Amino acid sequence: MSKQVQVRRTTVPQIASRKGGEPIVSLTSYHAHTAAIVDKHADFILVGDSLGMVMHGMESTVGVPLDLMIMHGKAVVRGTQKALIVVDMPFGTYEESPGVAFRNAAKIMKETQCGAVKVEGGARMAETIRFLTERGIPVMAHIGLTPQSSHVMGGFKTQGRDEDTWALHEADAKAVSDAGAFAVVLEGMVEPLAARITKQIPIPTIGIGASVDCDGQILVLEDMLGLNEWTPKFVKVYGQLGPMIEQAVEEYAKDVKGRKFPTEDEVYR
Repeated sequence: MSKQVQVRRTTVPQIASRKGGEPIVSLTSYHAHTAAIVDKHADFILVGDSLGMVMHGMESTVGVPLDLMIMHGKAVVRGTQKALIVVDMPFGTYEESPGVAFRNAAKIMKETQCGAVKVEGGARMAETIRFLTERGIPVMAHIGLTPQSSHVMGGFKTQGRDEDTWALHEADAKAVSDAGAFAVVLEGMVEPLAARITKQIPIPTIGIGASVDCDGQILVLEDMLGLNEWTPKFVKVYGQLGPMIEQAVEEYAKDVKGRKFPTEDEVYR
């Protein structure tokens, strides 16, 4: 009789312990089949509210509802076995008060069975992060360029270009770390500032358009696969699936118009 080996998921403490160690690998995923592929290589998978723009054609992440995040979170958890699954808390579900944040975070964790949630904001969210972590909800923080605040920021702008603002970002990083976040995403941040923050705080930093000195990196899967028409300049595109899909669909359309329909006993390419 063969012995079944149970695969254990990566845990929050395991991610936290990687500070200064082997770089942490992460990507976003929004559905079961891509999550199953990413799961073989990623330490954690983020079900990001970027799905509003990537999958649903929204102009920003602001319009993403809680139920949509839960639906996609369930799919990613079902499609994976190994990676820690982190689900974004969408705009409007945690800013009002720590109590509101707890209720919505608990709903996400119970319904998706994910391992942690992510919230945007630095010092202003420290009280909420502490409230959640003290009540058993692991929190990944997110500072720098925070997409949910893009309207306030005047768009998606790189943070820290003015060195006079560095102290504010450093204070944000210290605040979320002190509040109990197990890791923090540094997005759209100038390299020297992200490197400084990485050295200053005891929790792992996960860069996206930040410094090579960060403890790990995350990218939007569709960006690095070349599926989006526009890709941020900091993204290395590892595949060109967009043109490949377009070519495949074009060939399929030609076959259908030419009445080259496949049958059960005929396979063509």
